Amino acid sequence: MRSVLPTRLLRVKAVVATLAAALLLWGAPSVRAEAVSGPPEMSDGFGLTQAGGATGSATNFVVTVNTPQVAGAHRIRILLPRDYAATPDKRYPVLYFLHGASDDPGNPNLAYPALAAAQSMITVIPDGGLRGWYSNWLDQGTAAGAQNWENFHINQVIPFIDANLRTTATRKGRAVAGLSMGGFGALHYAQRHPDLFSQVATLSGANEFSRNHAVMRAAVVATLTNIGAPLCGTSSPTCSLNFGPTVSSDAVFGTPYPVFNLDWRWNEADPVAHMDVLARAGTGVTIYTGNGGGNPAEPEFWVQSASQHAKERLDALKYPAHYVDYGNGSGWGENCNGGHNYGCWAQDLVDYVPRLEAAFASA
Repeated sequence: MRSVLPTRLLRVKAVVATLAAALLLWGAPSVRAEAVSGPPEMSDGFGLTQAGGATGSATNFVVTVNTPQVAGAHRIRILLPRDYAATPDKRYPVLYFLHGASDDPGNPNLAYPALAAAQSMITVIPDGGLRGWYSNWLDQGTAAGAQNWENFHINQVIPFIDANLRTTATRKGRAVAGLSMGGFGALHYAQRHPDLFSQVATLSGANEFSRNHAVMRAAVVATLTNIGAPLCGTSSPTCSLNFGPTVSSDAVFGTPYPVFNLDWRWNEADPVAHMDVLARAGTGVTIYTGNGGGNPAEPEFWVQSASQHAKERLDALKYPAHYVDYGNGSGWGENCNGGHNYGCWAQDLVDYVPRLEAAFASA
């Protein structure tokens, strides 16, 4: 009997320990699932075909798609809130964040810290091309191939996201913002599709295409004609001055030259001319700009005047906007010098993201 009793006690202890371990594991299923889970599965649709699986983490990943609307393969970066996987009954509003010229959503730096830290919204960063200008190009026969960027984003990316993720698929649950070229894109899309977006923000945006702002037109033409590519040399295939195949200055909006009103498409695309659309729709408007240190050689110097003209148009309409001119960047974050750069845009988003999440919540 002495030898049997200890053996039984050991067996009982082993069983109790096993049960206790099992209970501990049952109490934390979401932690274990989150540790091993990756990006959610996305299904093809709306003319988009995925090329391979998503890459990245469960909350910051990239899907690559092909579409007849735009030549080549295109990356879409998606940022999900941390609680997305753990709250399967919850839906989230979406910010469509449009990048600038010569960039690509494959660039991890586009997942700005303020965007990645958002608690209550999804951020989608779709490819806009090195110089796609968020438009359906007038000339589809250039060396760049098909360039229907507006069709891609509005008719394909948005429904693709709504079908694959738990979004608030209504106007009040959707915003569009962008920087530089993407700032133009944000205003352009909000003005052409006021039924889709309740909020719009332009960060150092190309906000004016009228004949009165010839410098902004010239900047667009420079990306099309690839005038800076020779400065890249042969050692830097990813040089930011190389925008791909050279195309005509007329490829996107027709001739930029104001002769006999032949430049009417540029005037029609001018965001400043259509601020009344945003006012009538009740769209929340946010504009950020610096002053480039007062240096005309710095792009932000010209952005400032275009942004001021947009604000003046809204003022004339007696329509409120959140307008921030941080000048030379003094006091606007530690890394902003008032220029056309990451440091200033990162601080713009520190200001914007909480305000946008609050607007979504109040809606």
